[in-house]
Amino acid sequence: MAGGRENFDSWMQQALIEARAAGERGDIPIGALVVDANGTVLAVAGNRREVDRDPTAHAEVLALRDAAHQLGDWRLSDCTLVVTVEPCPMCAGASVLARISTLVIGAWNDEYGAAGSRWDLVRDRRLNHQVEVVGGIRAEECSALLKEFMADQRGGDNSPSS
Repeated sequence: MAGGRENFDSWMQQALIEARAAGERGDIPIGALVVDANGTVLAVAGNRREVDRDPTAHAEVLALRDAAHQLGDWRLSDCTLVVTVEPCPMCAGASVLARISTLVIGAWNDEYGAAGSRWDLVRDRRLNHQVEVVGGIRAEECSALLKEFMADQRGGDNSPSS
């Protein structure tokens, strides 16, 4: 696992910047970044579903795509994915398929989370790869950002779907 708590906090801060930018664009404020084994940030993204009119334009998928492009390989075996909100099933599946080694999560997602809350796709032993999960990094800040957005934009619906 690249980094420790100090790095996780710093990386989550970068993801929060992207999440805020996504919220300002009218997208659910979720941000993600991919870091290599040396701690170098390879990719940073925020949700772009509304802007791109693309159901797959979740922050995690965009960051994974960019990181793979940066490395020239779809296998992100020694990389860490940092995301402000626990990934949905699509994003959790993409993390497994990309061979991410560590997933760092801000806020848990009891409704759509697939990394330990509702489902645990990333650690499912039936799959050919499991991801180490570190949760609760800057959780209050990540959760507050999401709740504020939902209250303002969605009439109080507090259910994130990435």
